[in-house]
Amino acid sequence: MIQPGVLLRYAEAPVLYRERLTPESGHLDLLSCGEYQLAPAARGPRAAHPDEEALLAVWFGAAAVEVAGAGYALAAHDMLYIPKGAPYRIANPGREAAGLWLLRAPAEKVHPVVHARFATVSAEERRIRRLKGKTVYLMFDVTEAADKLVAGYTFFEPFARSWPPHNHTDQEEIYIFLEGRGAMEVYESPETLTFVREVSRGDAVTIPRLNYHPVFSQDERLEFLWSIAGARYWVGDKSREFMAGTAPSVTT
Repeated sequence: MIQPGVLLRYAEAPVLYRERLTPESGHLDLLSCGEYQLAPAARGPRAAHPDEEALLAVWFGAAAVEVAGAGYALAAHDMLYIPKGAPYRIANPGREAAGLWLLRAPAEKVHPVVHARFATVSAEERRIRRLKGKTVYLMFDVTEAADKLVAGYTFFEPFARSWPPHNHTDQEEIYIFLEGRGAMEVYESPETLTFVREVSRGDAVTIPRLNYHPVFSQDERLEFLWSIAGARYWVGDKSREFMAGTAPSVTT
């Protein structure tokens, strides 16, 4: 029996994946980033990253992810660590569209799968850092095994800013803005501050090593996902001056 052809409209694709940046395009050494969008009841193809560890972060909706034969139900803001080389597949079991971010970095070792639930993390004070005008949630922290990745969320109240400005000698980062609008700067020194950009939902900004990277919210809450590749720590857990806001700048 000869089967009929099928028209696949671009706007109706059940699963879309966009590679948002590679190390080369982001002026980075390690981090890559992509974005999944899944229609209701859609199921993506099998994937694996032979030389990279990965984190999936749910932006909106819900997702069901199978990793090496085991299933994980992810809600909004949940994260799932996928070990180097592990096969996985993403599906959307809900009635609304789902969006996920995929963050990757080279890895040498294979570590266990970790499902970090936002409902759990947001209720554990040991994983929360409360700063003036903002709250940081350490979703995939140094307490979880990985080669290079650390990730979390920062939620700014309206009219807040990062303080003090900080940079890193041994980490590179990406900020992915999930909700709200604001501004961000990336610069080596105040004399060379040329990157000043408005940011809003879906925007991503790369932060190569030794760049300061303050964020400013405007008249609404600003939420962003941050992911680090390199030495595994969060700046506030390494610098008392950062937590107290007593230094004009901090380098870690």
